[in-house]
Amino acid sequence: MSDEMVLSEKVAAGGRSGWKQDPAGVQKNILAVAMTEFAANGLSGARIDEIAAKTHTSKRMIYYYFGDKERLYGRVLEEAYRQVRTGEEELELDHLPPVEALKRLTEFTFDHHSRHPDFIRIVMIENVHHGVYLEQSELIRLLNAGAIQKLEGICRRGRADGLFREDVSPLELHWHISASSFFNVSNQATFSRIFGSTLYTVDGQRSLRDHLVEMVVGLALKPEHAKGYTRGAAHP
Repeated sequence: MSDEMVLSEKVAAGGRSGWKQDPAGVQKNILAVAMTEFAANGLSGARIDEIAAKTHTSKRMIYYYFGDKERLYGRVLEEAYRQVRTGEEELELDHLPPVEALKRLTEFTFDHHSRHPDFIRIVMIENVHHGVYLEQSELIRLLNAGAIQKLEGICRRGRADGLFREDVSPLELHWHISASSFFNVSNQATFSRIFGSTLYTVDGQRSLRDHLVEMVVGLALKPEHAKGYTRGAAHP
């Protein structure tokens, strides 16, 4: 960034304290604010003026870094998926026995989605747009291919150990994990109004997570091993 642009940004930001020349930090701040705005208002309802007002920078710099609102939305979508896949990488599942690895991955996904409702809302919004912006992103394709590859590795180890069914599908396991973890957040408001909030207490959420683990691991295990599997157990 040129000295002239740095000076211009300081002026445009109105002398906001704490501003410094930190392109990576500025972009991270913009993406975080934009994610909240897009999650709350959708692509059509979000306004760059509102996003700029809540960042540490200016509207001008948002356009400088991201081009326009649609490209900013695309970057937000990529960031949302990057965060969840980075979290999966940090689990270091390749070093765990297959049942424990599948258990950890399922628990992580349930907890991540519960703690990051904006991720769920962004994905819901992208479904409203029929996945058009997601389809344009090579990064998202690579990130999500990695998620299936991780499950393929777990299943491969599980079959090699004689624990997992030969026909266990990594894609189906991913679907089941994602579906329950997603629904838990996406339908919380309507589900709670219809059936009460018992499942959204601390104990209720713990029970749902434990049952999801039991279901997913049970789907992967051979019948003779699944019979001996209980919630919280690392091995059948």
